[in-house]
Amino acid sequence: MQVEATNLPGVLLITPDVYGDRRGYFMETFQLARYRQSGVEVNFVQDNLSFSVRGTLRGLHFQNPRGQAKLVQVFQGEVFDVAVDIRRGSPTFGQWFGAVLSEENHRQLFIPAGFAHGFCVLSEAALFSYKCSEFYHPDCECGVAWNDPEIGIRWPLSDPVLSDKDSRLPGLAELDRRRLPEYDESRPGSEVSQQ
Repeated sequence: MQVEATNLPGVLLITPDVYGDRRGYFMETFQLARYRQSGVEVNFVQDNLSFSVRGTLRGLHFQNPRGQAKLVQVFQGEVFDVAVDIRRGSPTFGQWFGAVLSEENHRQLFIPAGFAHGFCVLSEAALFSYKCSEFYHPDCECGVAWNDPEIGIRWPLSDPVLSDKDSRLPGLAELDRRRLPEYDESRPGSEVSQQ
């Protein structure tokens, strides 16, 4: 397994080992001890799967309090996946990282709690899997506009298909600062939840 650090502390790009032959392939999508050794030191409690058509953009989403770390991967199709640091006081606040995840490259992105997450679909359709370290809590969910100019994500599409909720998300500067997680200087890849 190959693990690459990104420009955002704690956000990791992971390429699992894939064993293939004429029958197909096999890979481990998660193995607790190996992932902990690689810096993914969270307990996952919920697995989600979404299906989306070409041009769909989901995000940018986060929970606070009860922040969710996520390990995301594409089982079918191709997406452009993004993490944004939204932790108050972080040296990388408002910065983003993006990567193409696909059924061909098998890559995963680990996104710690304290980061907003989103993706857009580049193929005809995509099956997108994500493990979460916290249960979904509707009263804690929040989000940031996908096209916030202050963040400046270079999405590979300009006119995405959005949900009504995602089309109304505010820019990062418009959010009540109390809604944002707080940066924990002693653990740069983590956050402190605000209750």
